[in-house]
Amino acid sequence: MTVEEYFELEKQSEIRHEYYNGNIYAMAGTTLNHNRIVGKVRNLLGNHFLPRGCDVFSENVKVKVSDKYYPYPDVIVTCAPKDISGTYVVEHPSILVEVTSKHSEGNDRGLKLQQYRTISSLQYYLLVSQIEHSVDIYARVEGDNLWTWRSFENLEDIIRLEAFDFEISLKAIYENITFEPEIVQ
Repeated sequence: MTVEEYFELEKQSEIRHEYYNGNIYAMAGTTLNHNRIVGKVRNLLGNHFLPRGCDVFSENVKVKVSDKYYPYPDVIVTCAPKDISGTYVVEHPSILVEVTSKHSEGNDRGLKLQQYRTISSLQYYLLVSQIEHSVDIYARVEGDNLWTWRSFENLEDIIRLEAFDFEISLKAIYENITFEPEIVQ
């Protein structure tokens, strides 16, 4: 399938698909916790970035990683004027967030991490768990293509995105989130 065919399919489809290397993959539905966490993260980022002329999108907006990869991150922050005035694809994200599940974690930490790091405008990639208090942050080292990784698991931990003078506590992300006990079969 070509990229053009993919875009045409997306315009007509009721479900979202990610495009990778000529193949399309239907996006699974989400859990209530996934949706709650995406909403909280989007709002927390929006409160900081919208007044600064940036935009924050969630779930239904694609990112162009390359001519062969168009995923739907859970939350996108972009400050690029071209993205803000665009229609349905962000090409210059500054921050990408994925809310992980047992099903998506391998892809979020594997292919997506590998591909997202190739986006020259990207400064931060956050992985937020929906099954436990856990946030991992990958941050680009300024002026380089090296990345650092930090993990946060304590509700009192403060996550700092220094490049944007932004900070948030795990407590704010997970406020009123109840984790379901794991069912052993």
